[in-house]
Amino acid sequence: MLKKISRFILSALGWQLDAQLPAVKKYVIVGAFHTSNWDFPMGILGLWAMGLKACWVGKHTLFRGPLGPVFKLMGGIPVDRTVHTGFIRRIAEQYKSRDQMALTIAAEGTRSKTEYWKTGFYHIAVEANVPVALAYLDYGNKRLGIGASFYPCGDINKDFEIIREFYKDKSGLRPENQGPIALPPKYTADADQGVKDST
Repeated sequence: MLKKISRFILSALGWQLDAQLPAVKKYVIVGAFHTSNWDFPMGILGLWAMGLKACWVGKHTLFRGPLGPVFKLMGGIPVDRTVHTGFIRRIAEQYKSRDQMALTIAAEGTRSKTEYWKTGFYHIAVEANVPVALAYLDYGNKRLGIGASFYPCGDINKDFEIIREFYKDKSGLRPENQGPIALPPKYTADADQGVKDST
């Protein structure tokens, strides 16, 4: 019923749903672009329309107050970004202990413009040996959903080329807040060092 209602709402709003789900039952969903407060309700609506009961991570402050239990019931996992406690390893273990799991992560981590993406989603997929499903909210064309998926090869620079190619024609609600799909400096530095070492 929830799936039908969600699809009806999307259709009434003029949105088209893209539901190219991975053939397996366990995967990491990375979503882009995160540029406005509307992305969360639209993303949840898209997940329901695809019939997915997905987990998602959010700032721990979102789970304070009366909405905290509601967010957890909706699959929310609170994360304190100021504390590094082996989150990737713990989530990967969750994948290995479950028959099915779809974790949704907004790689930009914020609505503000960023210089590069956070890479936790990628390392979780590698650690758990599951594919990355590429989800999107394309406000320019009023399309949303999951449009492709791939197994990471372990070379993050090469895999990010696949990601950049997928998102190149998609735009968020506020394109001015849309940063580049780039890796943190340490990864590009490692790549540059590899080129130097091979010459």
